[in-house]
Amino acid sequence: MDIEEMLAQAQKAAETIQKQMNETQAKLDEIEVEGTAGGGLVKVRATARGRIIGVAIDESMMKPEEKQMVEDLVAAAFNDARDKADRVSGEEMSKVQQGMDLPPGMKLPGM
Repeated sequence: MDIEEMLAQAQKAAETIQKQMNETQAKLDEIEVEGTAGGGLVKVRATARGRIIGVAIDESMMKPEEKQMVEDLVAAAFNDARDKADRVSGEEMSKVQQGMDLPPGMKLPGM
């Protein structure tokens, strides 16, 4: 195999990897996760890429004296959703990487 053939194969492999990465990113934008806090009194829905879709706060929390607690619960629910999104994203990216037959320990940037 000469250098031109090797470069052509490397280019084709790079294009395949880029395509798989784009498909995975699109898939992550479709997967939803839900973070909760306060036993479900506050819920945050997000995509696996971390985009917030919605926030739901139980009516029982809608009292002026509960303001600080609601703020804390929203932050906690957001962090829970973010953790779940990161976990799902990592799993999906790992699947892509496994299909690439990379040498053990080698990771692509962003994975």
